[in-house]
Formats: sequence, structure tokens, C-alpha cells
Amino acid sequence: MPPWDTKAPRPYRLHVQRLGLVWGLLILGLLALGFNLYHLQIHRAPALLEQARNQQMIYMRPYIPRRAIVDRAGNLLATDRLIFTLYAHPNQFKLSREAVADRLAAPLTQDTNQLLTRLNQRESGISVAANLSEEVADQIRALRLDGLELVRQYSRLYPQQELVSDVVGYVDLDHKGQAGLEYTQEKALERDVRTLQMSRAGNGALMPDYLPDGLLGFDDQRLQLTIDMRLQRVARSLLKQQVETYKAKRGAVIVMDVNDGALLALACEPTFDPNQYSQFDLKLFKNWAVTDLYEPGSTFKPINVAIALEAGVITGDESFYDAGQIKLETWEISNHDYKQVGGRGDLTIGEILSFSSNVAMVALINRLTPQQYHEALESLDLTQPLGIELPGAAAGQLKPLSSFLASPVEVATTAFGQGFSLTPLKLAQLHGAIANGGLLVTPHLVRGLVDEENSLAWEPEERPVKRVFSPETTETVRRKMGETIAAPGGDVVRIPGYQMGGKSGTSQKASPTGGYFSDLKIVSFVATLPLDSPQYLVLVVIDEPKGEDLFGSTVAAPLVKSVTEALIAIEGLPPTTP
Repeated sequence: MPPWDTKAPRPYRLHVQRLGLVWGLLILGLLALGFNLYHLQIHRAPALLEQARNQQMIYMRPYIPRRAIVDRAGNLLATDRLIFTLYAHPNQFKLSREAVADRLAAPLTQDTNQLLTRLNQRESGISVAANLSEEVADQIRALRLDGLELVRQYSRLYPQQELVSDVVGYVDLDHKGQAGLEYTQEKALERDVRTLQMSRAGNGALMPDYLPDGLLGFDDQRLQLTIDMRLQRVARSLLKQQVETYKAKRGAVIVMDVNDGALLALACEPTFDPNQYSQFDLKLFKNWAVTDLYEPGSTFKPINVAIALEAGVITGDESFYDAGQIKLETWEISNHDYKQVGGRGDLTIGEILSFSSNVAMVALINRLTPQQYHEALESLDLTQPLGIELPGAAAGQLKPLSSFLASPVEVATTAFGQGFSLTPLKLAQLHGAIANGGLLVTPHLVRGLVDEENSLAWEPEERPVKRVFSPETTETVRRKMGETIAAPGGDVVRIPGYQMGGKSGTSQKASPTGGYFSDLKIVSFVATLPLDSPQYLVLVVIDEPKGEDLFGSTVAAPLVKSVTEALIAIEGLPPTTP
């Protein structure tokens, strides 16, 4: 009977309608599936492929320890070490908390009751102890206690503690350098890390797709410094004693090879322990001998003598009149001992340096025109920062030429080392030029990357060298500085059998509001040796010593002598005189 037959029985008509409805739904479903398939495979395919890769592929960067830092003899100054943090999960203990605390007390060297209090804090994830050594971690594992978790990580260790902290610096909790060479030499200290590509299997296991070349390679290179740990220890110990004796604000000791600028010692006090850097004031993280400016005072007089000799306006055998006190405009300029001895009359250059005559130095520098003098000072790169590897190296400050032309007082005060400022390290560089024949060499701390055989694998770029004085000029100045040490007042630093050149300095501290403090000084002493062919320089600066008889020759000179004696012994320097 045809389906359109209106006379067909009613049940048959319902059956046909239902069949048509089912087929219609099937066709609609197929169309929807087809559309969705098109949408997924064609339209959304790129996004889904990326999502699948993100779920299946994992990129890992394995931790590679930082390179060690060593001194010039290979002694360890900084290294990475494996440490552990102990966590407790009491809900997994099979023994009582009291029993666990009792067993952990010995390896952790902690009180049992304190451990029990910590274990009672919560049911899981309790931090029990941090910075545990491998030895302690092995002792805890040997206890075979359930519910304990040892999480391992690397930490930076500074075995010399505060000995070289203001040079080496420290790294933070993220293992990033935050001060000293740890900060500036980050690229040299971090080894190359290759990224490892891993695929996740269906059961969740990780499998490497391939191993990049050199992934498992581990070089033995270390960052070697020019610092000598033995000399650094002597310098820091003696400096600390002197700062404490005179209740000074701070102090610095610099020992430098004058021929290439290598620093054998660079110590500042007070300082900090990089292993516990968070417990110290942020101000201690810098090396103030590199970052802070001061007015050098009389230690700059030999530099001024060299400037005048180089300009040809004086000769080495001339004399200059010392009236003891002079007046320029409304300002009076006096020698430090004018009230005791008055004027000394004609003085040779050696005597000017020995007596540290301000008045005679003004007469000497006045042989130059203000413009000549200012240009000569600028040629010494006073206003340029040194290229040392430490962060925050400061440039000196020199008044503009207009000030020199406007008032003779500016020239006069600069003649005896006041009215301008520089860092202690810059002063060391300038005296290094007097010692080495007239070359400004760059003070530096980094020798390079060395392997286990002490062979250089990398070294810094060649450091700039600039000639500022002739050898003849510097020889004359050295001879005059030698007369200063040989004079009666030089016995505080004189070492029998060794000819040296030196100069003391005692300068007033400038006030932030203008003028100078009447009761605050910075005292210093610089020495070079051997006199005929200098190789080393020792500079000591003490800031704000307190007490009586506060001069460079009384506070800083004895420390220079002690450090120089240690330098002679360490370097094996032979006597220069019978």
C-alpha cells in the first residue's frame, strides 16, 4: 500500500513518520560531526597542535654550578656547594613525634624539645632545618625514618668569609651576583647551559628527544684574581686593628703592582661576611676605595711637583720660599705647623715634601698659569672613572677652568691637595705613574679564566695605558720622595735595607653644607719600593680617626710599614742597600 495512501491504516502511517524522523536526525548529526571535524582539523588545527606540543614536550635547563673564584695562587675564595633542606611530614610518621625529634637531635645538633615544638606545628610540610651539608644529610638518611624529605640545592660558599668580601661580593637566593666581582663577572662565572628537550609518554614518563652536544660536558675553569690571599689577610687584620684603635669611621689598604696595575690586596673596613650578607648594612657591600671620593691632601703634592717639572717651569734643584703663612684675597693659607715653627725660608723640593709645606707648594704651582695647571690636571683623567672590574667606580671631581681663572685661591688649595676630590684607588694609580716611569696603568683584579693546570683559557681585553709624565720627570720626583723617607721624620715607615719613596697626607673633610669640618680628618700615607726601580705601591687611608696627634705620618704610616714588611716577605724582595 503506498505511503501516500490516505486510506492506509493509522499505525502504518506513524511507523513511516518515525523512520523519517530518525533518518533526519542521523543526517543532521552527521552534518554536525562533519562540521565539527572540519572545524577541528582545518580551522583550529594550528592552535590544537601547539597545545598538544606544550602538553607532550618539556624543555629543561639543568642547573650547572657557577665557576669558582680563586686568588693568584689558586686558593679558593668562592665556590658552589651542595646543601639540603629538611622537611618533615608528621602524618607519614611510623614513630611518635617525640621519637623522631629524639633521633634527629644528634645529626642536626639541635635541642630535642625545640625540634618537637617544630614538629607539632602542623601535619605536613614543616621546614625543620636548612643549609645542611652532604655529611649531615647522609646521617639523616641512615636513620631510615618515614615522613622526612631532604630537598637538595646549590648554595654559594665563601670559605674565607669577610677576607675578600668587598672584592668578591655575594650572590642572592636566586644565585645571581649582587655585589663585587660576583655581579660584574656574571658572564665569566656562569657556565654555558644547554636546554634539554623532553617528550612525555602516555604513562607520563619523560624521555629526551636527543642530547645536545656538550650537554654533559663540565669545564674545570675558575676565575683567577690578582689578589694574594696571604697579603690580603695581613692587610685586613692590621687595618681592622688600626680602625679600632683610633675609633675611625673606616679605612682602606691598597697594594698594587705599579707596572701593570694588578692589585695584590684591596681591603676596606668595616666589611661583611658574604655567607650571611642579609645580616649586614647595604652600605658595606661596596668597596669605598673605588666608589667614594675624598680630598687627598698632601699625598697629592708629588703629583703636583711632577706636573710642574713636566711643564718645564721648575727644575729639580730649585728652592722655593716658605713664609709659613700667606694671604690670598680674604683667605689665609698656613702650614700645618705654622704656630709651632713659623716660616722655614727657602726649601728644596725634597724639603717641601718632607715638611709638607703648603705655602711653598703654592709658590711652586704658581709658576704655571691657571689654564696650564687646569689642563695638566685634566690630562691625568681625574674626572674619568677607572676601568676596574668592581661596580660603582666613581669619577673624580675637579672645579671648572672658570673657577681657576676667577680666583687664585682655587689654584692654591689644589696645590696642596684640597678643593678637588678623587677615590683612593685613583690616587694609587697616579702614584703608580710616578713609580713606573710616567704611565697611567689600569688597576685591575681579574687575571682571567684558568684551568686545573693554571693555563689561561680566557683573559680580559687589553687594558688601556696612557703616558702622562716623562721618565726623567718621574725619576726626579721619586728621588725627592726617597728624601722624605730618609729624613728624620721618615723613621715611622723606613725599613732597614730597603730604599723607598713615600708621602703622608692629612686633609680636612669637606662639609656637605660648604667649607670644612674643623674636627674631622682623612689621613693617608703612600709608599713605593724599591726606590730605583719601583715595583709595588702601598696606600693606606683612614677616615675620621679620633684621638690625639692625628696625621698621616702617625696613623697611616705605621700600617704602611707593616704591610710593606709582609709584602717583602711574601714576594721575597731582596734588600736594596747593605
